[in-house]
Amino acid sequence: MADAHPSAALPLMASPGFGKRSAPDQKPRTADDFTHLPAREAYIAAYIDRLPDGAAIDIKTLAKQLAAFGQMAVRTALRLLETAGHLFRRRETVGDGGTQWVWRTYFSRTARDESWWKRLLKGDVPPDEPKPQEPEPRRSAYGTLASAGLADPRMSLSAAECAELRPLVEEWFTRGATENDVVRALTTNLPPEVHVPGALARKRLTTKLPPEREALPTPGPGTPITECKVCRAPARGPLPDGRCRTCRGDGPHEGWLGESFAEDLRRKVEAVREGIRRAPR
Repeated sequence: MADAHPSAALPLMASPGFGKRSAPDQKPRTADDFTHLPAREAYIAAYIDRLPDGAAIDIKTLAKQLAAFGQMAVRTALRLLETAGHLFRRRETVGDGGTQWVWRTYFSRTARDESWWKRLLKGDVPPDEPKPQEPEPRRSAYGTLASAGLADPRMSLSAAECAELRPLVEEWFTRGATENDVVRALTTNLPPEVHVPGALARKRLTTKLPPEREALPTPGPGTPITECKVCRAPARGPLPDGRCRTCRGDGPHEGWLGESFAEDLRRKVEAVREGIRRAPR
């Protein structure tokens, strides 16, 4: 997920002294840096991570550079990144006499807790103690639909279309599908031009819906296979006195594989036994 970033135009830089500020002593990037986040937040975090210090990362600028997301989506994503410990925003004063208030935004590839950030801002660089990752947040159906346009621009969906199609994606999640499964279903084998991506997305989410995964029945104990002590015919279950129905005079063979098979098997077994008896010793 750390490599998921657009190859878009050069980033817009903020005024000197403002913009992104990276936390010190970060570990090298890996493909698993933001996999604990929902798809939309992971994508935006990976994008911010690759921006240079001083780049503008305010809501309006990010929404303009990441065209698949509106300002509301970016605002929600930044709030979640702040909660997860990747962003820390602090209100500071600037200007003569400190009369003007501004927000400064700090970013860390490694999630940190609030106490770590506060110690850092006081000049006390804390030891590298990453914030323990919380259980994986609930998967975002809306974010998954929005990320389809990042995987293939032909499937770029509007905010209204993402909201409308969200229940269909949630049904996919209920049936065990992953976010990658949904994006793959929406973007694989597309026609050269997609004129109405919302309609195509609805059709694919409906026609490719995975089956419900029913629990397999627990197999019971196997039925024992017995053999008549007189004619050696196989039978299902115990035999009274060790004899089949025919040998008891009650009816035809009760062989579990059918009468003809049971009779043929009996003859073959007898032939083998007879051959063993007649073999020279």
